[in-house]
Amino acid sequence: MKVYSCESHIDHALDMFVAETKEFPIMDKLPDGEKLSTKCSYCEEHATYIVSSK
Repeated sequence: MKVYSCESHIDHALDMFVAETKEFPIMDKLPDGEKLSTKCSYCEEHATYIVSSK
């Protein structure tokens, strides 16, 4: 599972990831090239982070 998040929704993304997967999430900043094309999973802002497992 991967969740993309902007600065505003990172707390929500982490909480939802743990609730759904029951795993500890890994939070990484997106590379600059991906930031321009990737949208947040919760709004229309550009994503800054990707939350995933392993």
